[in-house]
Amino acid sequence: MGSNEQPLESARQRLDKWLFFARMAKSRSLAQNYIQSGHVKVNGSPMRQPSHILKAGDRLEISFERMDRVLIVKAGGTRRGPYEEARLLYDDQTPARPPSDRLTPLEQAMRLPGSGRPTKKERRALDRFLSDSDGSED
Repeated sequence: MGSNEQPLESARQRLDKWLFFARMAKSRSLAQNYIQSGHVKVNGSPMRQPSHILKAGDRLEISFERMDRVLIVKAGGTRRGPYEEARLLYDDQTPARPPSDRLTPLEQAMRLPGSGRPTKKERRALDRFLSDSDGSED
């Protein structure tokens, strides 16, 4: 490879390779599966060829299971590096999610004090209170 080929390599790149370098897919084969199953659009048109060549300025719309991403390609990658390095390859144009009434799994797991099933300490205090006010011991 000559020294003049490297800038050309980073300016244009295969779609599957770019998704892998930009850390949008964990492997190139997963990136190819995303593309072939129609989850990736390039400049508004569905793309099913992993070998499609991307260039700077292309707009990608990627549909993941949990969210959709809209990215503008800034540059091609040379390797799959850390997130900070991968973040330089694109400009994220993803619109903000509208606020949802559904609770996240973390919010579902957290319980407000006094709601739901009582703790052992709360149950004992309740038993003491009931036995004192009732006058009988169970």
